[in-house]
Amino acid sequence: MAWLLVVVAGLLETGFAVCLKLSHGFTRLWPTIAFCVFALGSFGLLTLSLKKLDVGPAYAVWTGIGAAGTAIYGMVFLGDLVSTLKIVSITLVIVGVIGLQLSGSAH
Repeated sequence: MAWLLVVVAGLLETGFAVCLKLSHGFTRLWPTIAFCVFALGSFGLLTLSLKKLDVGPAYAVWTGIGAAGTAIYGMVFLGDLVSTLKIVSITLVIVGVIGLQLSGSAH
């Protein structure tokens, strides 16, 4: 259950990163509100998961999901540059996240 919280928190991190861009420096109301909601949800779920998980692997998985998710969202929906190196790098992040989950870091 704790790892599920980390995964959802990582997805919410993707949401707050995208909303941060769409807010244009907090000058657009709705993306700014969405950023706040996603950020609070993400940090809240991560906090709950840390009651059961070691901080290092949980934080690494959270940031990995957020980073990979944000990069993929940017390439698919925001017109970010797509390159072979970027795809390989995202794949390595995902493989690292899976490796950390399989490491058996839960108490």
